[in-house]
Amino acid sequence: MKINDNTLLEGQNVLLVPYNSEHVPRYHEWMKSPELQQLTASEPLTLEQEYDMQRSWREDDDKCTFIILDKQRWADPSVAEEQCMMGDVNIFLTDPTEPSLAELEVMIAEPRYRGKGIGKEVTRMMMSYGLQKLGIKKFQAKIGLDNQVSVSMFKKLHFEEVSVCSVFREVTLELTVNESIRLKLQEHVAHVNEGDYRETCSRRQELLSQRGAAPSRPTTSTDSPQ
Repeated sequence: MKINDNTLLEGQNVLLVPYNSEHVPRYHEWMKSPELQQLTASEPLTLEQEYDMQRSWREDDDKCTFIILDKQRWADPSVAEEQCMMGDVNIFLTDPTEPSLAELEVMIAEPRYRGKGIGKEVTRMMMSYGLQKLGIKKFQAKIGLDNQVSVSMFKKLHFEEVSVCSVFREVTLELTVNESIRLKLQEHVAHVNEGDYRETCSRRQELLSQRGAAPSRPTTSTDSPQ
């Protein structure tokens, strides 16, 4: 979705940035993990297919995707952005007849960031973005039955279980945003700032140049999910 192709959202611990081609190699390494494939109901792709998917997510009108970055690491301009990646968050407009309904997905791919409240922070940020920018009024989350950590997180955010599919082994949870939910969400994301992604990246590179250093080369994550 092109609406967020130059959007940076700054939270307390994270930055949400557009999914760009330079993020693809790290993302591709993540998705080699059998655990992540199972948790996200995904099939392994070739690197070329992953680039095609990135372009699709960037251009299609029914997908809105952000890459989650470690805000503290990204504050150091000598650290390549790819090394700051933690996961991704997505909104899918799954029903053309009901444009205010969206499916929400969050993946914290790097094991060291799990269990720290990152998923909850990112989910609230994405819900707020969906409300304000996309006119979403009802959110769905479809989660594998084995992923009880995610099920528990969404229930803590007031999502309610509406169905269980034994064939696909997934549970569907929903949240309709009423005025009370909207006000609570607004309170939780009051600190979130929206900025110009390319301009911010440019300033980051300028700061690095002023330091007289060269950017560190991107590295491939070798962490295995726990």
